[in-house]
Amino acid sequence: MRTIPELLEGTASRLADAPAVIDGDTTLTYSELLEASRTFAAALVARGVRTGERVSIWMPNSWRWIVAVLGIWQAGGVLVPINTRFKGVEAADILARAGVRLLVTVTDFLDTDYVGMLEGANLPELADIVVAYGPAGASIAWEDFVASATSDAVVEAADRRKALTPESPSDILFTSGTTGKAKGVVQTHSRTLCVASDWVAMTGLTAGDRYLMVNPYFHMFGLKAGILASITAGATMYPAPVFDVDLVLARVASERITVLPGAPTIYQAILDHPDREKHDLSTLRVAVTGSADIPVSLIRRMYDELPFQVVVSGYGLTEAGTASGTGPEDGPEEVATTVGRARPGFEIRLVDPGGNAVGLGETGEILLRGPSVMSHYLDDPKGTAAALSEDGWLRTGDIGALDPDGLLRIVGRAKDMFIVGGFNAYPAEIENLMLAHPAIRSVAVIGTPDERLGEVGMAFVVLEDGAAATAEEIIAWSRDHMANYKAPRRVEFLDALPLNATGKVVKEELRNLA
Repeated sequence: MRTIPELLEGTASRLADAPAVIDGDTTLTYSELLEASRTFAAALVARGVRTGERVSIWMPNSWRWIVAVLGIWQAGGVLVPINTRFKGVEAADILARAGVRLLVTVTDFLDTDYVGMLEGANLPELADIVVAYGPAGASIAWEDFVASATSDAVVEAADRRKALTPESPSDILFTSGTTGKAKGVVQTHSRTLCVASDWVAMTGLTAGDRYLMVNPYFHMFGLKAGILASITAGATMYPAPVFDVDLVLARVASERITVLPGAPTIYQAILDHPDREKHDLSTLRVAVTGSADIPVSLIRRMYDELPFQVVVSGYGLTEAGTASGTGPEDGPEEVATTVGRARPGFEIRLVDPGGNAVGLGETGEILLRGPSVMSHYLDDPKGTAAALSEDGWLRTGDIGALDPDGLLRIVGRAKDMFIVGGFNAYPAEIENLMLAHPAIRSVAVIGTPDERLGEVGMAFVVLEDGAAATAEEIIAWSRDHMANYKAPRRVEFLDALPLNATGKVVKEELRNLA
């Protein structure tokens, strides 16, 4: 398929009556999803949205999210999704920087009025706001918006989708911004489709699979390895607006869910739930996760205590899609401590600060080249040139090491690295080592100033339920299990680590705490 509308049309012709989306009382077959997205596209045209203009979605996972995004592409528009945890100032910054023409949002999610949060923002290019759920007020209600589609607009939208090419821009996803100001990553239809098709190949996703989607759609995982992967395979999508372990367990049992990807914390919550045995989880087949610091014990428990036949970990980023992944031949150790081998079409190089290749087992910055590497950063030619070479190599800013079998291990972020008395210390590596401590459930490490050594490590620790440990005990244990310069000098205990909506630890909050 050349474009995303062609993908949807192909699946709808193949599996017209198969369920595409099931969300509460709403079920859409693939033919109904195609029709609904084309109606939404015509409404966009009727409201004056032109080819190549940007449309934002700022709301939790739902069937209307799926219809809206497919409608944006059907109309030749470009998606700019917004993190559901953003406040008004953060969302307004994205809307302004991307020059968004129309916003689809909600007014009553978790007692939050997203439209109200934008009050007073200077957004001269934002012409319309469509409210998918909740009171519309002065905005346009979803039902009124889709009803505004005209026959002329239907024809215009059809012409636009036929005019799309593989290199037409499809989406601008803004990076999480945990290490600085978020950048807008511009992708094309062909690159985006590569992410979806490869994810299907990596996981074995098929028609008939029932995919419970707890990963937020505003993130690459939920959007491209979720919505678009499901359409590629013909699977059924079950949107989940938030992760609630009780609801997840109930839905897996009642809907006979087969595919449940997510952050390691999701599987930990399921395994530790006191009523897990009361729910029939026997249909679960595919688990996909990813992190630099997955406990090996967690993966072993997933194999031993849950019915998953496929447990995969991978390495992906907004600028490149999924670059590596483990395979069925890999055991719990490899799934937990590595992110697998380069995916088909991808090349991985590790280099030192001077750009020279490092040897096997040595750490270096990860460079990637492959079919889904980004087009460019939005309105940032200098940033693009710094990150992307003319021959297509992307500087990730991540530090890793390759073993003789081609397995990639993530050591940490170059920006997170701190230097202890001249030695480079990588938080993700230290965190992975500390997770072997029997009392530690989760941990995050940062560098803090030190008068003698320049910087030293500080660990924020969440203990296992019922476990007891002191900071002194954990520091002593760390010194016994890792090089002295890696061992944290300070330990603080938290009830939970601060996470963003994609499950990443927000280290800026930890730095503020420190």
